[in-house]
Amino acid sequence: MKMNNNEEKIIIFDTTLRDGEQCPGATLNIDEKLAIAKQLARLGVDVIEAGFAFASPGDFQAVSKIAEIVGTENGPIICSLARAIKGDIEAAASALKPAVKGRIHTFISTSDIHLEYQLRKSRSEVLAIAEEMVAYAKSFMADVEFSPMDAVRSDPEFLYQVLERAIASGATTVNIPDTVGYTTPSEFGALIKGIKENVPNIDSAIISVHGHNDLGLAVANFLEAVKNGARQLECTINGIGERAGNAALEELVMALHVRRQYFNPFLGRPAESEESLTNIDTRQIYKTSRLVSNLTGMLVQPNKAIVGANAFAHESGIHQDGVLKNKLTYEIMDAKLIGLSDNQIVLGKHSGRNAFRTRLKELGFELSESELNKAFVRFKEVADKKKEISDWDLEAIVNDEIQQAPDLFRLELVQVSSGDRARPTATVTLRTPEGEELTDAAIGTGPVDAVYKAINRVVNVPNQLIEFSVQSVTEGIDALGEVTIRLRYESQVFAGHAANTDIIVASAQAYVNALNRLYAYLQHSQKQEQVTA
Repeated sequence: MKMNNNEEKIIIFDTTLRDGEQCPGATLNIDEKLAIAKQLARLGVDVIEAGFAFASPGDFQAVSKIAEIVGTENGPIICSLARAIKGDIEAAASALKPAVKGRIHTFISTSDIHLEYQLRKSRSEVLAIAEEMVAYAKSFMADVEFSPMDAVRSDPEFLYQVLERAIASGATTVNIPDTVGYTTPSEFGALIKGIKENVPNIDSAIISVHGHNDLGLAVANFLEAVKNGARQLECTINGIGERAGNAALEELVMALHVRRQYFNPFLGRPAESEESLTNIDTRQIYKTSRLVSNLTGMLVQPNKAIVGANAFAHESGIHQDGVLKNKLTYEIMDAKLIGLSDNQIVLGKHSGRNAFRTRLKELGFELSESELNKAFVRFKEVADKKKEISDWDLEAIVNDEIQQAPDLFRLELVQVSSGDRARPTATVTLRTPEGEELTDAAIGTGPVDAVYKAINRVVNVPNQLIEFSVQSVTEGIDALGEVTIRLRYESQVFAGHAANTDIIVASAQAYVNALNRLYAYLQHSQKQEQVTA
């Protein structure tokens, strides 16, 4: 990506919704994917890999919806992954049609171990397939990315041939994946340098990198790749992804920002240049991290770089003394850079609708009138329980309201009794889709278990609870508790999310949200069967 003054910027390719979602337990529904995609656009990512359109009808719909709503004139490029197979490429092209700027990302393995045991094809066959399928993708879309899967373990001379053919066939980006997280920084840098020197038409394409964190080296590998000519980084929010995850977007972006004087010369800039090396709005990083964490249920470890709870905390007396005198003694970046603020308290129970709307706009939320109404009602409810409302509380309230499940069953009452000498008991009242109020009670191993058993008795829909997570939005005894749960029904996974100052109530609401999604799915399936019959 070139700037007007001929300086280069690093393209940030976010694959949270594709590779990140392949993380065990991180399955997202279409509405959740859309919410993340909207936030990624606010964050300023250049490319959103929205999914693998051919993989399932759900993936196709998600890619198509994101292409339509987020893939606007001023929005990011929307990308779909596709194997080097005609059916995959056709599905990707079809799903991406609504996007103003679309990209097909096609791939095929090039390492000998993959050729022998996975593809069962010769090198010459892979060369021909890569050439043909890139050209086929190009017939649908001008922007085509090609990945030689397991590039790091491929014979370099063969890799050069594949890349040359792919570029000649129309690939505008060639991505070099460390598919198994095997390489080290010096090796990866040398590989990128070798590609720059040995692929004759490499200047006709952007070099991209993709890598997994199995050895904890993904970010370091990418930074070395940048020094040797890579100009697109494929990463995920919070580093989520298969196995040990992907290179973390927030770590890459902040490393390039904090150390831009070091990296500037590698991008043809004066060392002293203060211009950002990416298009990312760093002030959106923390909010994006929390949204992805909440919706995937993948909690961020406290000592995680950049976005962990302890990233800007100091307990050592020497450190505390130094930070109080001058933050630069022990902090290499200001917390405000990633969207954290020292002054989070902005609203209270006497705050009006206009102040609420204005603050949400400042936080980057663009709500419809109906969404604003729902969020404002919740804000007033929370403000009656909490004296001080922080930005993080506001974000939790808004995310909770605008990501609601279909309003089928509605929780009207939840009451629990528990203690170290008592059997945890819960009573719940739900309003059914037909408007009838039903009450039931149950005993469980704990109060939440009792609540869920009581709800199940009312709803009476078979399901398996596969994940339950709780985290605090802010510090303090009156903090909002956010609950994320996942239910499995046959091969489908349904998520529920809720926030409340009472974690038992939040747990009940999250469970009902997930059950409503499951119930809506079953209703839709029954209608489909009736139509087919």
